[in-house]
Amino acid sequence: MTDLKMALGAMLFGTTIDERTSFALLDQYVDAGGQWIDTADCYAFWVDPSGRGGKSEELLGRWFAQRPGVRDRVKVATKVGCEPLWPGSFPEHSKGLSTKAIDEAVETSLRRMGIDHVDLYLAHRDDLQTPLEETVAAFGKHAAAGTIGRVGLSNYALWRVERARGIAERLGVTGPTALQLRYSYLQPRPFVRNHIHDHRFGWITDEFLDYADQNPSQELFAYTPLMSGSYERPDRPFDEAFDHPGTTRRLAALTQAATTLGVTRSEAVLAWLTGGSPAVTPVVGVSTPDQLTHALSGARLTLPTDVRAALDEAW
Repeated sequence: MTDLKMALGAMLFGTTIDERTSFALLDQYVDAGGQWIDTADCYAFWVDPSGRGGKSEELLGRWFAQRPGVRDRVKVATKVGCEPLWPGSFPEHSKGLSTKAIDEAVETSLRRMGIDHVDLYLAHRDDLQTPLEETVAAFGKHAAAGTIGRVGLSNYALWRVERARGIAERLGVTGPTALQLRYSYLQPRPFVRNHIHDHRFGWITDEFLDYADQNPSQELFAYTPLMSGSYERPDRPFDEAFDHPGTTRRLAALTQAATTLGVTRSEAVLAWLTGGSPAVTPVVGVSTPDQLTHALSGARLTLPTDVRAALDEAW
């Protein structure tokens, strides 16, 4: 079985996706050779009656407890920084990335999941109110203690990523080796400033791709790669940020590729992401076994050279 370059998004596990279904999806994913499971300490406060996060990590903790040995087969990625200070306070007021916030969040995440370390620990979004040196040092302290493995940054501007790397080098601590931003085959219009494409909620741009290509230690993870089902479901139209001529041409190329290969458009998108240069690891959220089966198939699909070229050249 080939390595699976995909992460299973556990954002809604324990809230809108019930425990039985969540466990079944996790089992199916691991049985298929999946390793990365992506969560966050704040998931999913916006759909939980309490207005607070933690349900996803708690569910993973129960799953680990009921599946002896499975922890050794998976890699856990979780995040810190977006938990609301009080219900309803996000995004204006969240716990952020101070030393105190990170220390408390690491302890809480490990306790919820019943594990002794997190394989990848990410800053969920930049905290401009906390000195970057403080955040980098706090991550470095936990990496040195072994409670976290790799360090990552999510929704960061690239200049802040590089500054964080420089600070880590100067302090002699572990720096970021993973970047998680939004990305998919379709591209938003330039200069759109909303939740789809904004420097605070970053999109993988050509600059990020070049950065990762020139710095192989930097792994790119893409969230919402399947556009919340928009590639397959007419009842979920693409966001207005994607309303431009390039989308029309790209969708035509994508439809042709999927038809040629006998797969869904979503499968073709995942194959395009994982097989590119640099490769991008999609973080895929699913709610049914059938959705997961298609995602696994797409992540393992290798696009023929001519099909990839046609997708790349459609603008």
